[in-house]
Amino acid sequence: MPRNVYFSQGTSSEQNLYEDITIEALRIYGHEAYYIPRKIVNEDQIFDEDQLSSFGSAYMIESYVANTDGYEGEGDLLTKFGLEIRDQITLVISNRRWEQLIGRTVVRRPMEGDLIYLPFVKGLFEIQFVEQEDPFYQLQNLPTFQLKCELFEYGGEDIDTGVDAIDTYETQFATRTLLGLGTGT
Repeated sequence: MPRNVYFSQGTSSEQNLYEDITIEALRIYGHEAYYIPRKIVNEDQIFDEDQLSSFGSAYMIESYVANTDGYEGEGDLLTKFGLEIRDQITLVISNRRWEQLIGRTVVRRPMEGDLIYLPFVKGLFEIQFVEQEDPFYQLQNLPTFQLKCELFEYGGEDIDTGVDAIDTYETQFATRTLLGLGTGT
């Protein structure tokens, strides 16, 4: 018999205890983060991608930064087009807290293309990949999401979340052109 018969891995009480401990650790060691869902305003039907997006709401959730030595990724690159900053960060959030705070109103899981704002670094990050199976079924459940995020590059999106620190990204990085129209023919 390969397994111990006195321990039944995967009972709901063990899963709930493990998830409670995970949530408590995220609240102790984690940071506040704002999840900002993407709303596609105009979709390109040929390439199946968004031409214009808007970000209209922000939801606070606790997250743990899995990076211990600073940002990951390629860092700062000097290219022929200028300086590119390719900082990446990995965030861990609880599945149950997601359902309690965000999942009932927005989407069932974090989605690629949505934004995360971290007030402690004053950084806006775009979710590149959502890892749902890490840790891999330790007690036959999945208690956390791991979000692989990259520094957000503003591209003309409408950002109006109601949080001033987030909404300033649009006013800082938007290109504005003032046209003076005079009378005449």
